[in-house]
Amino acid sequence: MKSIAIGADDAAWDFRDAIVRYLTEQGIEVVDYSSDKHREAGLYPDVAHKVAMAIKRGEHQRGILICGTGIGMSIVANKVPGIRAAQCHDNFSAERARKSNNAQIITLGARVIGQELGKSIIQSWLQAEYEGGGSAPKVERISYYEHQHAKA
Repeated sequence: MKSIAIGADDAAWDFRDAIVRYLTEQGIEVVDYSSDKHREAGLYPDVAHKVAMAIKRGEHQRGILICGTGIGMSIVANKVPGIRAAQCHDNFSAERARKSNNAQIITLGARVIGQELGKSIIQSWLQAEYEGGGSAPKVERISYYEHQHAKA
């Protein structure tokens, strides 16, 4: 696997640090797009956009975004055409986000779940691969609507 992009806002820097250590200990390269790493204002939309664009450009296969709830990061990442980001706070959702929806980005809420659960959720998501099958027409329809709205 190529490196994983990660991004966090000021509500999640400690959570992010724990996740980076966890992934690095597994031998996974992590590239951090968080605002504190780039001495920026810390607006989560900027962080989420940078991670989503890096994945769209093929610099990373997957990304992890962490803010207070995971909601805002998910909304922003999903604005980037071709990106599917899923907010997940349990292992089953994380697994299905990848297997059924081919989500390249997972978003987590540092104020919603603990770091240990976050690690477990990320592990479930990383181990899962897109299955296609019955989900393929649904993912294709997502892309269809995405392109329809891009034309508008």
